[in-house]
This record gives sequence, C-alpha cells and structure tokens, in this order.
Amino acid sequence: MRCLRKTDREIFNAILNETNRQNGKLELIASENFASTAVIEAEASVMINKYAEGYPGKRWYKGCEFVDMAENLAIERAKKLYGAEHVNVQPHSGSQANMAVYLSMLNVGDPVLSMDLRCGGHLTHGHALNFSGKYFKIIPYGVDRTTERLDYDRILSLAMEHKPKMILAGASAYPRIIDFKKFREICDKTGAFLMVDMAHIAGLVAAGLHPNPVEYAEFVTTTTHKTLRGPRSGMILCKKRFAKKIDREIFPGIQGGPFMHVIAAKAVCFKEALKPSFKKYQRQVIENAKALSGALSSFKYRIVSGGTDNHLLLMDLSGTGITGRYAADVLDSVGITVNKNLIPFDRRSPAVTSGLRLGTPALTTRGMGTKEMAKIAGFIDTVLKNPTDKKKLTSVKKEVMSLTRKFPFYGELIKNLNRR
Repeated sequence: MRCLRKTDREIFNAILNETNRQNGKLELIASENFASTAVIEAEASVMINKYAEGYPGKRWYKGCEFVDMAENLAIERAKKLYGAEHVNVQPHSGSQANMAVYLSMLNVGDPVLSMDLRCGGHLTHGHALNFSGKYFKIIPYGVDRTTERLDYDRILSLAMEHKPKMILAGASAYPRIIDFKKFREICDKTGAFLMVDMAHIAGLVAAGLHPNPVEYAEFVTTTTHKTLRGPRSGMILCKKRFAKKIDREIFPGIQGGPFMHVIAAKAVCFKEALKPSFKKYQRQVIENAKALSGALSSFKYRIVSGGTDNHLLLMDLSGTGITGRYAADVLDSVGITVNKNLIPFDRRSPAVTSGLRLGTPALTTRGMGTKEMAKIAGFIDTVLKNPTDKKKLTSVKKEVMSLTRKFPFYGELIKNLNRR
C-alpha cells in the first residue's frame, strides 16, 4: 500500500489502525469473519474499474469478456456449492438480495409471515422503518417461551389464519437448527412461497453441517461474508422457473452496474468453500460455539435455548444487574468485541437489550479451538463480574493481547503496513 501511504496518509492510517484492531482484539461478533488474502486481492483489483450492466454475454457495454468470465465462474461455483438451479451473484448486499425477492414476487401490501425481530429476525424481515415493514403486511412469528425454539405448530396456525403470500425462514440471532422441511410443508398447506434468508448459516450449509434450504425453498438469499468467509456482499439462489423475474428485479429493477471486483472475490470465496478444509473449518466453528456456550454456562450464565447448534449463542444477562449495551462496552475496553442483542421476549429496548450475541467464525479462522474458547469464557466472566475493577480489567486486557499474539492474522500485511 505504498501508493496509498503517499497519496492519503489519513486513510492509510485508518486502514492501518483497523488492521491492528482486528489482529489485536478477540472478534466475537457472529456476523463477522476474516476474508482470506486471496479474496482481498481479488476485490482490490482492476476489476473495480469495469462497468458491466446486464449479465454475462448480454452486457450494455463492450469490453466485458473477462468480467463475464469471473461472473460465470462465481455462478457455476455457487451452483455446485449449494445444488442450486439458478444463481444471481450481483446483489450488493444481503438486504438488496432480500429486496429483489420481495419485489419480484409480491405486491405492496401483500402479507408475509416472517420471524419477529425480538426473537431473532433481521431488519429486512419486517422492521417498521425498513422497506420490508413499510411496503408489506408483516405477520411475525416467534419462538416458544419455554424452549426458546421455533414453534412450528404455531407458525402453521398463523399461516392458516393469515394466508401469507410468502413465508420467510431464517434469522440473525437464532442458535438452533432450522427445519426447512417443516417450513416447506407449511407453505404447501397454505399456498405460500418459501423464502429462506440463510445469511448467517451459509457456510455451515455449504459444508453440509446444516440442512440445505435450496432443496425446499423457491428462493434462498444470503450474504457472502459471515460464515461463508468471503467479501461483504449478497447472492440469490432460486428455482429455474423464477430466474428471469429475479434477474430483472436485480437489474434493471433495483441496481445498475454490478461490482465486478466483488463478484471476482465471491468466485474466490466459493472456490475456497468447495475445498475439504472448509468443512473441517466449519466443524470447528460449531465445536467452538458449543465449547464457549458450555463454559459460560459453567459460570452460571443463562444461554438462550440452553445452548447452540450453529456458530452463535445468546447470553441472557437479565439476572446479572447489567445490560447488554453496558456489557458490550466494558468487554470492548479489554479487547473482546461482541454486540448487544435482544433475547426472546426481552423487556428492554433494542438500544439497551438484556443480552449479548457471541459468534465463533472469526476466532476459528484465526486457528483458535475449544481450549481458547474456555479461556475466553473466563475472560468474559471476570469482566462481567468486575466491570468497574480497573486492576482486573487491565489484567484481562493483557491476557487478551497475549492470546491474540499467539494466533496472528494478516501477519505479512500488518508487518508491511507498520513500516513507516
């Protein structure tokens, strides 16, 4: 990054500091991960310069023969990865992928059954200030109050009562396996389309460690960065009979030129996910999440639903006297990055929350295992039980720094960036 260092030292320093932050802290935000150097190199390439409105072989501009090659590779690899009939790799984000499916199949005001945000749903699943909540009639479903797991009988009851045009499955904070077959059965009984947002579990699905929604749903959307470990972007997988509608809704419907440098990075990400090592990595992600959950339980913290089947877990802090927001702040001060999160039926506001969401993809990418998860649980416990004890917080911060040094990431990049 010699040119950037010379041209814009302020931005260079921001990137340097962010690189050092990522390397020097314990990243436990469930929706974040570390992309490989190969993914980063593809995204930081001259493909950033190319306009390519349209689709491979049918572009508006000339000079697209090589970006066509990259997009076709991304499509074919994604098809192979998930067994999809049709794939659109152009969405700039998961939110835009969701928007395209909604707009291609629904009219304004149509009823949609989707997961309640207070039980783990996403903004694009019906938040009042989001396009999904503004333009469609959202009927929320949640989890059982006792088990804190999806209540499929209740979902069926709601679907029979409201006759939604579409049922959306998927979540941003649900720690258990989602039974897509049951969702398919509910849709078949009510005549609804099934859309699955698998953004959080896309890597687990690719590795065969979570049921594949492509088998059951007309539409599957995802991001490509979380457990999939690629660039920050989106993708739509659908049945072939809906291919034209979906493609037209992305372009020219809601987007112009696709980000060809990001699509190239997606292609690299998909190739990495097709390797046997990726399945081994995803197994470790789940083992680490289970280990972290178990260790925190041993310190008497309540884990929502009693544990986890995937890459994330939710801590209930309602009995500790501290809020999710305060806990996230004090943990960040010692180098442990988490996010505050609502727990099912939370009495606090989304700005405060009674819980924390923790995920293991990023730390697993760094090479950490179950032993490290036990250590990290101990760090968290010390901090949350002594949030104002400066001596103990300083001690934990030193231990965090020591642990991150044992598992460096982007080592060569950091060494080069720090050369003054």
